[in-house]
Amino acid sequence: MKAIGIAGVCIGLAPALAAGQAQPPTSFALASDVRTTVARSVDVPPVVDGDVLGDPVWAGVAAASDFIQTAPNEGQPASERTDVRVVFTGDTIYFGIVCYDRDPSGIIVTDSRRDSSLASSDSVQLILDTFLDQQNGFVFGTSPSGQEYDGQLINEGAGGSGMGRGGTSVGAGGGFNLNWDGVWQVRTAITDVGWTAEFAIPFRTIRFPPGRDQTWGVNFQRSIRRRNELAYWSPLPRQFDLFRVSMAGQLDGIEAPAGLWRTLQITPYAVGGALTRTEVIDREIETFGELGGDLKYGVTSGLTLDATVNTDFAQVEVDQQQINLDRFNLFFPEKRPFFLENAGAFTVSNSGGAAFNDPSQTELFFSRRIGIGPGGQAVPILAGARLSGKVTDSTTFGLLNMQTDSFGGATSANNFGVARVRQDLPNRSSVGALFVNRQATGDLAGSDDLNRTYALDGRWGFGQNGLVSGFASKTETPELNGEDYAWDTAVDYNAQAWRFRAGYMEMGDNFNPEVGFVRRTGFRKVDGGIFYTWRPDSLLNIQEMQPHVTFNRFWNYDEGFIESSLVHMDNLWEFNDSSVLVTAWNVRKEGVVDRFSISGVPVLPGAYDWNEVSLNYSTDTSAPFTAGFRFQGSGFFGGDLLSYGPSFGFRRGETFNVTLNWSRNDIDLPLGQVITNLVSTQIAYNFSPRLFAQSLVQYNDSADLWSTNFRFGWLQAANTGLFFVYNESAGLGDIPHTSAGRSVILKYSYLLDVLQ
Repeated sequence: MKAIGIAGVCIGLAPALAAGQAQPPTSFALASDVRTTVARSVDVPPVVDGDVLGDPVWAGVAAASDFIQTAPNEGQPASERTDVRVVFTGDTIYFGIVCYDRDPSGIIVTDSRRDSSLASSDSVQLILDTFLDQQNGFVFGTSPSGQEYDGQLINEGAGGSGMGRGGTSVGAGGGFNLNWDGVWQVRTAITDVGWTAEFAIPFRTIRFPPGRDQTWGVNFQRSIRRRNELAYWSPLPRQFDLFRVSMAGQLDGIEAPAGLWRTLQITPYAVGGALTRTEVIDREIETFGELGGDLKYGVTSGLTLDATVNTDFAQVEVDQQQINLDRFNLFFPEKRPFFLENAGAFTVSNSGGAAFNDPSQTELFFSRRIGIGPGGQAVPILAGARLSGKVTDSTTFGLLNMQTDSFGGATSANNFGVARVRQDLPNRSSVGALFVNRQATGDLAGSDDLNRTYALDGRWGFGQNGLVSGFASKTETPELNGEDYAWDTAVDYNAQAWRFRAGYMEMGDNFNPEVGFVRRTGFRKVDGGIFYTWRPDSLLNIQEMQPHVTFNRFWNYDEGFIESSLVHMDNLWEFNDSSVLVTAWNVRKEGVVDRFSISGVPVLPGAYDWNEVSLNYSTDTSAPFTAGFRFQGSGFFGGDLLSYGPSFGFRRGETFNVTLNWSRNDIDLPLGQVITNLVSTQIAYNFSPRLFAQSLVQYNDSADLWSTNFRFGWLQAANTGLFFVYNESAGLGDIPHTSAGRSVILKYSYLLDVLQ
């Protein structure tokens, strides 16, 4: 209780100091006119080598400059000058960026591998709202190392995620899809005036409306890491990031080449390898070889057809292991590139992770259900196709069909179909519909072996800061009748210093989206939260504080008792040296209906309540050496839980990175005691932005399992190329694991641009 009291004092400190010592946040005055820059047509393209200042093509082209800070000094001019120039030829648009820096020796780069996070590096990013719908776009970015970073945006990042700093997507696509990989190139150079970057983006890589004369939405972001500085060409208040395309500027003067949106790309692959399985008594080595490929065709300027045959994902990163400390389903994100590309076209508003303290509760369509069995084993995908994109400037359409093979002699083949349409409306608003169907096929299929999901969803933006979103859904499963619906609604108001949210969700016991994900069913839920962001002028070396209180409560659908309740009181302290401290106090209630186990220790039905106090600290993640520590002490289902663990990181420039994480849980319950350990080590070496070696070693004594994944990649266009993958896992106890064994895989894929 003493520790809880200390946490409460820490959490309450920020508002008191804000009232007593700090000035209110500087008001952010938005420009009355939209910022505009002009692209110039050139006959001779620039040489893409990073030398912007030395290439005569860029001479005389007007620059977009005068960047404005969002952090740390909101509304003030950027501390360093940034110039962005835009030219285009008959097939490619080019961006020449000069990042002036009075101290080039202070430039920080932490990683160079494609799509790795830019959050800890100096970087530039740009967003192109090609349809000028103020909701969707394409993101391209780089660091001084020449890293390639790209992604697709939908619904302005689903309400503002902060991933404009360089994050990753979650769920079935979320608001930002980092796994979209376009065909483009970037080159950079560090000079005595700072650093420069040249982007070359073929028109075929992006989608845009028909017509020759084009005006696109555009914004540019620059990060100066040693100062924790974020600055934008089209100014943004602190609560928004690059994804806020409704506040972007405009790029005029683009003459879209007629017919150049027509894309025909064929990506064949060959894969071969050998494996052994621990559960097989004689453990003979099995060899295998496969051929397959993907096809991409631009049907219209906004609509793309993707097809795949004998789909393979051997090169994809393995899942990070998790220890389940509850009775609900664990969520593992989708990582396979075919399903993640254009995944935003199938995303339903507010489906799941938007609620505080309740990540990924509901995904109405979750592509991981296709081609991956319930035990995590790969199910062969025979073929599939996806038609997705814009059918008009404001209408997004998605159609997906995949056919899997039978598996293990007992699981039938299945056909999966998904249809999605969304109509964009003014002021970040939209309405949409979703249909998902799974139908068993083949000799093992029964006539009633099917499952369907129907949904309607919408978003309504009010003012510049408000948003109401929600969905209503029903499932169809032959053996389940009644109580097969779910609906969710929430209102968010995101102002400069304050953020508010309130939501309500209801789900019947028989709601069953088999090609989706739900953590639990049969509940009514309310949630809400209040956030405050404070930037003191000078106090204890603090750059920013984010005190907040969030709440959610689940009632059992049938009985009406409290199934889960959480009051979360938290404060995030970000210091001027870029270290971060998070202090939290939670008040929890759990109503358990059915007996379950945590790491083998049973928990009996009953009502439980307890308090939690936690502390997380991490040093500057951009430094050559980083360290962190996590601690949580609490009651736990009638007993106690002590959870803690350190983390360490080391890097040498942008080439060599090592991280070590250890999580230990000391669980003391009325019916037993258990200690769990989860250790993971990641080592990566980047020979260049397109040549890397990466390993992940994990040890999980709760599952009696350790595993090793090693990947070597030599990337070519759009993340194709040569991959070598080694996997090994083994059980530590007497029970064999179906995933245990050893495999060596070699895969090569090559992109053929037929119309280039």
